[in-house]
Amino acid sequence: MSALAQPRVRFGGGVLLVLALAVLLAPWLAQALGAHADTVDLYRRLAGPSLRHPLGTDELGRDLLLRLLEGGRVSLLVGITAALAAAVLGTAIGLVAGYFGGRLDAALMRLTDGVIALPLLPLLVVLAAADLHKLGVPDALRQSEAMSLYRIIVLVTLVGWTTVARLVRGTTLSLKRQDFVRAAEALGAGHRRIMLVHILPNLATPIIVATSLAVGEIILLESVLSFLGLGVAPPLASWGNMLTGAEETIALAPMLAVYPGLLIFLTVMACNLLGDGLQQALDPRQRR
Repeated sequence: MSALAQPRVRFGGGVLLVLALAVLLAPWLAQALGAHADTVDLYRRLAGPSLRHPLGTDELGRDLLLRLLEGGRVSLLVGITAALAAAVLGTAIGLVAGYFGGRLDAALMRLTDGVIALPLLPLLVVLAAADLHKLGVPDALRQSEAMSLYRIIVLVTLVGWTTVARLVRGTTLSLKRQDFVRAAEALGAGHRRIMLVHILPNLATPIIVATSLAVGEIILLESVLSFLGLGVAPPLASWGNMLTGAEETIALAPMLAVYPGLLIFLTVMACNLLGDGLQQALDPRQRR
């Protein structure tokens, strides 16, 4: 069955495609409206929808639609980048552990179990609150507006690789006993060639499924940390820190919280549906 024949793949992929196109076209929309996502106008605080501001303005008079699109760009960037980085790290660890086995496998899997056993959200809160100056981060990078963005990507990558690692390790244990791997060994192929040329291409299905599911989880984590003030820092917009800004004015303008919350819900749901559909389409056991 083709992956595109799955209704969940079409719906989840369609929602993500629409969101991606919307955030990419945000600069042209801002030019058409004659506004900017970061322009503060205190005289137009909490204004209702109008031709210039289709969804109204936020607590600082900034255009809400453009802030949502700008926040979507940041949230999707964090989710996709961190998911891909975690997939690469997890694939490397799982492939090495499954192929070589023995003590190396035991050590890497105990490391994986240790990371899984850690309470994820409290750990991320503590790491996100760490003083970058004491960690030796250069002042130029530490004072950069995008530093909070880089930090959240690194932190999520460091704790988000375990699922991919376990899936890849289990599949590698099965694949290395297959005839085509033994034939490559008999022909004198080295360990690197066997892992990268013969085993890695056959790991595409679990890696793709795990990565697509991880995007939604990471966006949700970023939103939670940003809501707590430990994620993406203003003036950069993300759906999480938009919820933080709407917290004090929710009684006067509840839609300031509804819009980013709805977009987080749609994005996470679309990623989960896409991952489930890909798993059913690409896994022969699921097809049967």
